[in-house]
Amino acid sequence: MKKTPFITKEQVEEIVKDYPTPFHIYDEKGIRENAKAVKDAFAWNKGFREYFAVKANPNPYILKILKEYDFGCDCSSYTELMLAKSCGFDGEHIMFSSNETPAEEYVYANQLNAIINLDDITHIDFFEREVGAFPEEMSCRFNPGGVFSLSNGIMDNPGDSKYGMTREQLVCAYKTLAEKGVKRFGIHAFLASNTVTNEYYPKLAAQLFQLIVELKQETGCEFSFVNLSGGVGIPYTPDATANDIAAIGDGVRQAFEEILVPAGLGDIKIYAEMGRFMLGPYGALITRAIHEKHIYKEYIGVDACAANLMRPAVYGSYHHLTVLGKEDEPCTNVYDVVGSLCENCDKFAIDRKLPKIEIGDYLFIHDTGAHGFSMGYNYNGRLRSAELLLKEDGSVKLIRRAETPADYFATFDCFDDIQILP
Repeated sequence: MKKTPFITKEQVEEIVKDYPTPFHIYDEKGIRENAKAVKDAFAWNKGFREYFAVKANPNPYILKILKEYDFGCDCSSYTELMLAKSCGFDGEHIMFSSNETPAEEYVYANQLNAIINLDDITHIDFFEREVGAFPEEMSCRFNPGGVFSLSNGIMDNPGDSKYGMTREQLVCAYKTLAEKGVKRFGIHAFLASNTVTNEYYPKLAAQLFQLIVELKQETGCEFSFVNLSGGVGIPYTPDATANDIAAIGDGVRQAFEEILVPAGLGDIKIYAEMGRFMLGPYGALITRAIHEKHIYKEYIGVDACAANLMRPAVYGSYHHLTVLGKEDEPCTNVYDVVGSLCENCDKFAIDRKLPKIEIGDYLFIHDTGAHGFSMGYNYNGRLRSAELLLKEDGSVKLIRRAETPADYFATFDCFDDIQILP
């Protein structure tokens, strides 16, 4: 599929008059259309809810857009819980899925009446000791071990993952929680990352549906929901085919009707915790070419760096690049596109074929709406960029200002007299 920017060079030239590069920008129209498509795909399940993975993009403006579609928040920390509460999400709309969880986070999640998803069987005693009485509804995270594979060759390795419980532990956990007063249960599992296939959710769902049927027989527990978590990915490369969320929803429906309905469990609610699929394609990092270097390779230096988008540096991840204004020009040059960090991995692209880049050109780095800004950091004293929202009417709103040196020094207590330049 062709990668097309959702903003033009002319628009960027206007934006930078107020907000200099680098900055992350999000496409409100795309976000809303995708949210509606997800709801439509699972409309057959009356209880369906997407609990957006806050870690993917913890911006309150984005969360409030998703809230309009009755989505919830999947939170993994105290601060994310605070953010969800501040954005107006009630406990029914907050899923707390954490691991190696500090006691105060369980306490706070319980105070918010969030749905708590236990990662390990030992957390039952920990929760009782630190929090006290159990809520009426809880969930447990399942790890089947082994290798999870799909017919198109995608594989992941749950057996090497630190998350979740074994099947035997699940049986014990549900029985123990029932004895302690929990009345309704959910099950949660995450088995593969960034799958670009319509097979993943239906296959995972079928496994979890069958497991619920068995667990109900073995434990007598009443199950209220299945949380399919995340893992539905996006096509980062232009030659990949995007997931069809309607086909995915229909595949889950077929498994639901084949397994749960005959077992008398047709009222089970389906939950999801998609982050990347919900936001990834609807964000971009806009950066400007400020240097060129000709040594053993051809380099283009930009004003963004891995502190603004760490995925290529840390994971070797591919993010497509478009030189704005040169979308239709031939890719005649081969560049490494690099940032300013004192690390040789600070590269947005390696040996990438692109049109000839001139100093001052703007580069649109695709698919940064999830795990882009949110994974930023301050290494080398680099500061996080602004976040902007391209609204449906074409206007642009600042939804997070860029950090300043004053922000960087704010957590120190030994610089009362420091002169911080603007």
